[in-house]
Amino acid sequence: MSKVVIVTGGSRGIGAATSKLLASKGYAVCVNYHSRVADAESVVSQITALGGRAFAFAADVSNESDVIKLFEATEKRFGNITHLVNNAGILFPQSRLVDLSLERFNKVMSTNVNSCFLCCREAVKRINAGGAIVNVSSAASRSGAPNEYIDYAASKGAMDTLTKGLSLEVAADGIRVNCVRPGFIHTDMHADGGEPNRVERLSSQIPLQRGGKPEEVANAIAWLLSDEASYVTGSFIDIAGGK
Repeated sequence: MSKVVIVTGGSRGIGAATSKLLASKGYAVCVNYHSRVADAESVVSQITALGGRAFAFAADVSNESDVIKLFEATEKRFGNITHLVNNAGILFPQSRLVDLSLERFNKVMSTNVNSCFLCCREAVKRINAGGAIVNVSSAASRSGAPNEYIDYAASKGAMDTLTKGLSLEVAADGIRVNCVRPGFIHTDMHADGGEPNRVERLSSQIPLQRGGKPEEVANAIAWLLSDEASYVTGSFIDIAGGK
């Protein structure tokens, strides 16, 4: 089976690392991005320079029509879609719940949850038996992220539930749906939250005494997508250094 994957939020961090790793394993990769066109094109260039197949496609994956265009463009470019990585997500500066606006809460939920729902829906319409989906949640779904990102944590909790429910719906169709929950990973997202050095500050609280690398998350995603995980569905891998 020719492997074709869409990686949402593929222009940086975990998404970029995943796109490059999957390309090295023979997947044709659609690197989805929202606004970081230069970063997305850089990921594609790195992949093609090594003989891989990839293209970048701009889409707001919380928007239904954009998601449909994303899937149609990927099919037109590479053929039948076989795999999906739902990695797109946003984070706003640290705040207590009492100070959150409804506008912010809705934006986080729309971007992080609606995008997962829409992309899963379109993928299930297209993926045949043997295909797989991996949703990128967060260890925040377990901790609740009090005093910092309760809205973000809530959105990731919704992704966890969606993962479990969908995995049961499509298991008999031969489609596997799993989830990774990264902890403190060295990515630019922490700057979005107002604290670029957050991982360094909290490293002493992590049992392994360090933050993780995007590539370490990508390795878990690649395994869950692969035939090596053919009997794994509805499962969660915490990649959080023991936290």
